[in-house]
Amino acid sequence: MATTTVNIHDAKTHLSKLIERAERGEDVVIARAGKPVVRLTQLEAMKKPKKRRLGGLEGFGFKVPDDFDTMFQKEIEEMFYGEE
Repeated sequence: MATTTVNIHDAKTHLSKLIERAERGEDVVIARAGKPVVRLTQLEAMKKPKKRRLGGLEGFGFKVPDDFDTMFQKEIEEMFYGEE
């Protein structure tokens, strides 16, 4: 696509239109006193993050103990209620 060069004053005045042009894939160069200073260009579409897969530790020898939901229950109760 073509490249358009505009001065800073015109860029401030027509920023919305210049952004639309950049969104369509056109490069817009903003110049100060005729010298190119910055380029307004379209960003690549944001990539969606990978979906997390449950069971990611499978095969690493990690096993959830059968008593996981009651582990250290006695010790925790003693911390809150004192020893029986």
